[in-house]
This record gives sequence, C-alpha cells and structure tokens, in this order.
Amino acid sequence: MDALLILGGLLLILAGLVWLVMRAFATGLLWGWASFLPPFTLLYVLRHWRSARPALALASLGIIPLVVGLTMLASHDAQRLEAIFSLKWLEPEVQAPAELAIVLSGQLNGRPFSPQQAELIDGVLSLREGQDFFAQSELVIRLPSVASGPVRFDVLPADEGILPEVEISWLLPEQELPEARRLSRGYTLHLDLQPVPPNKLAGDFHLVLPPQFKTTLSGKLELFRNGLRYQGDKVDRQFDSVDTVSHVIQDYLERRFATRRVELLPIGNLNFPLQRVDLNVQARINGELQQLPILLQKQDKRGWQVAADSFPPLPSAVAPPVAEAKPVAVAAVVPERVSRPLDRRVRFSLDGLLRNPNRYENLSMRATTERGNSAEGRFQGIDQDGRITLRQRMSGQGEVSFSLQPEEITRIELLEP
Repeated sequence: MDALLILGGLLLILAGLVWLVMRAFATGLLWGWASFLPPFTLLYVLRHWRSARPALALASLGIIPLVVGLTMLASHDAQRLEAIFSLKWLEPEVQAPAELAIVLSGQLNGRPFSPQQAELIDGVLSLREGQDFFAQSELVIRLPSVASGPVRFDVLPADEGILPEVEISWLLPEQELPEARRLSRGYTLHLDLQPVPPNKLAGDFHLVLPPQFKTTLSGKLELFRNGLRYQGDKVDRQFDSVDTVSHVIQDYLERRFATRRVELLPIGNLNFPLQRVDLNVQARINGELQQLPILLQKQDKRGWQVAADSFPPLPSAVAPPVAEAKPVAVAAVVPERVSRPLDRRVRFSLDGLLRNPNRYENLSMRATTERGNSAEGRFQGIDQDGRITLRQRMSGQGEVSFSLQPEEITRIELLEP
C-alpha cells in the first residue's frame, strides 16, 4: 500500500510539472524554454499566476499521498526508507572479483548454466547457481571415493559397477520448491582435477547426460575442497563455516595445551549467520579424550575467536638431541597382520539403525518414504518421538532437517563406510 501511495504521489507531481511547462509554452515560446530551468519556472509562476495555478494545484495534490506513503514506509521499514534517501541505489554496482575461475559452456535442463559456487567436500561435488536458500540451478555428483590428491574419473554410458551418482535440480520462477532428476549410469563424465594450494582443485570437466535431460557441460573448473577461505597464506576467520570454527578451536587447543597432538572431533552443523557460539567440544589431546566448553565470538576485524584467549603461539618445533646409540638385540621379524576397516554399509538396515543409533551418528544416509519422497543428510539421532532425524548441509550457508517416522520408510541406505 505504501508503495502505491508513493508512486501515485510522484505521478501526480510529474503530471503537474508537465502541465506547467505546457502552460508556459502556451504563454510564449521563450517562457516555454525558460520553464525548464527552476529559477525561470519560479519567475513564470509569479508573473503568470493565473495560468500556472491549475498545474501547481495538481502537483500539490500529489504531495499528500507521497507524504502518507513515506510515513507508512518509515513506520514498518525504516532501513528501506533510509536506503532510498541515501541515493546509494544510483551508484553503479561494483562486481566483486570471483573467488573461483569457472569457465563452463553448455546447459542444464535446456537453460544456460553459470555456477558461482563450486566445492568438493566429503566426496560430493556440487556446482550451484544462485545465492538463495534454493539454488536456481544445481549439479551434484556423488563420487564413490575421493583421494586427498588429484581427482580423476572417466565414465562412459556403457560402464557398469559402482559409478558416481549425478543429480541435477532447477527452480523455475513459478515454482516454490526445486525439481530434481537423478541417474547413476548411462552418461559421459570426464573429471581431471589437480590440487591447487591451499585448498582448491582445478582442471578439466566434461559431462553429457542422456538427451531427455538436456544437460551438457564442458570446460575448466575450479572448486574448494573444504569450507575454509584464505587471505594470502592465512585462514580468513571472517568467513562463516563449520570448517572455519573448527580451525579456530583447533588452533586454540594447541596453544592452550602447548602441543600439536590435538585431534578435534566433529562439532556438528551450525546455523549461520551467528555472532556467538557456545559449544561442548570433544578432542583427543596427547591421546586422552577430553570434553571442553568453548565460547566463540565473531568480531568485526578479527573474525571468529575463542573468548578470553590469551595463550601465546606455539614455539617452533625443535629437534630433540640425538641419544647415543646402544646395541639392541635383534628380534625375529613377525609379519604384522593388517586389518581392513569395517564397512558398515554391508549389513546396514533400518532395524540395526534403531537398535544401535550411536554407531551411525553423523554418517550420511538416504531414506525413501512410502510416498516416493527422498531425504538425504547426516544422521543426527532419534528424537523423543522415535523419529529419525537427518540434516543436510546446503551449498550455501543454510541447512535443511528431515524428521521421518520409521514406519514411513520403505528403503534406507548408508552412503559412507
């Protein structure tokens, strides 16, 4: 309503001014051209009041809805009114330099696709276009295994076995929720990414889906390997992410206990933006498991830091003196038996999850309900009502939580060992 009043008032004022100029031209050609200049417009009004009076009356009527509309806007959205009067919207928008060098040509679901965000975290490669909670267009590739070094995958339509799973999603203007398509074979994929310090991958990317998906992408790709951002060779503590907070806690614990032998356990998801976080973290310090309360605060200049942190930096590592070698009896070499880590996906089931939920805490799962809906995320436990809770971290700064009744689930899969 306030916008309509403001717009109506401005239109009445504009119509009155145009009518005033027309009256000036009717009086004389010289007066008409002179009326475009404010001092001569005022002079014309004073000299020819009877001719200018109807036009001024119309313009004056426009002031009433304009003032009423601005008053209503100030009552419920003062910041927006301040932004209008600051005239910052007249300044040209300065485009910030892109964090990633992404040069892809092609389309996703028949539309041009220009992702601004790209990452490969926990074996999930995601390319996202749009800054909202739901992406305008998004490509997700779940890789079966990812090493810490280079990442290489080549898939042809006829290949079988365990292959990367490809998912595309898009959000049309008339839709409230995005629409998605998923396939596990029958496509062409070439991925050759090399590590780029400190936490990026860069290389060739080529993807062709079956014709009905109308998706073909090819070019150069650069993406992040974790949720950290860097300024030079230092971590940017201003960036909101779980990895940034974990890095700050890790650095704090190392300095507090004066040791590099600190293994921080996962702290879970955080709902950013935040200015203060109160956590109970678990960490193995010199091999001993400890639980510690940590209060973090985000400051304007220094970013995230632990409250009351006054511990000095760790001294540089000094090599211990070499002791004099002593003769040692040579024992018979017994071949060590190498045990492989247990793959919990082999015997995973819904009944096993309900019997022993702690065993699968914070692992990635995908559940399918009787209605055919699919929910994917990290297992957060079973609530008081017996519902299974999955939490999925979005490519942006948000997350979505799913709460499912066990009897509604027709199929559930564990996606990592």
